[in-house]
Amino acid sequence: MSTPPKKTPRGEELHAVVLETALRLFSRHGYFNTSIHDIRREAGVSIGAIYHHFANKESLAKSLYDDLLARLETTLSDILNRHATCHKRCDAIIAFMFETAENSPEMMRFILDAKHREFMPTEKPLCSSRPFELMRQCIEGGIKSGAVRPLDSWVAATAAFGGAIRMIQLHLDGVLEQPLSHYLAQTQECAWRAIRI
Repeated sequence: MSTPPKKTPRGEELHAVVLETALRLFSRHGYFNTSIHDIRREAGVSIGAIYHHFANKESLAKSLYDDLLARLETTLSDILNRHATCHKRCDAIIAFMFETAENSPEMMRFILDAKHREFMPTEKPLCSSRPFELMRQCIEGGIKSGAVRPLDSWVAATAAFGGAIRMIQLHLDGVLEQPLSHYLAQTQECAWRAIRI
């Protein structure tokens, strides 16, 4: 019995397949070492289908970047709404970042490691993006409530989340001997001790 031919994705499904494939290839080989033809071949779609959705590779990368940041923003907004205190928010943000790095390492690698301004020169720096703004707002709220020492909010946010981001990079580089979840409680504790009153 023959297998039915594989259905070619269309519309929104095609858009999602191309973005997912681009993420995989960009994070594995880098933006400059990945061509539209590589993405087309891996995704199993026509070159015309890609150009129907994206003007060029830079446009595809920008769409991917925007999509990933929007997903992060949605979850971070939910964390800020769900938790009442700065401490609980910080712990939840770090837990979310670790979970994302373990479950979607390609996503985290593209967000943290790609040199976005080299191929998206008009894009503002990652640290000025909405998800990172929300993380800083979390800390600013802690300073206003008196739970966090009265530091410059950039310094406090870096102290709170910089260690977690470094741990994620060590994980992505394959340096850590244990999964990130093994280091979660210690990372959360160090982050909070660095900024609390």
